[in-house]
Amino acid sequence: MVLPDGPNQRWSLDFVSDALTDGRRFRILAVVDDFSRENLVLVADTSLSGHRVARELDKVTAERGMPKTIVSDNVLCAE
Repeated sequence: MVLPDGPNQRWSLDFVSDALTDGRRFRILAVVDDFSRENLVLVADTSLSGHRVARELDKVTAERGMPKTIVSDNVLCAE
């Protein structure tokens, strides 16, 4: 994979999940600009649907423009 040489060329999208002390699960969506390492999106919720992810990406692209590519190592699936 070619390293970006400027901002907005490649964003990384990742999900993290964990549980609260009472056992309730939650997920975090993180989107980072791979060049600047700036955190563009950080959303935590008990459920993150594909529609919610798309809405969050729409918000950030409205502010910053579209990146050249978005990469993720996760398979998006329904919970």
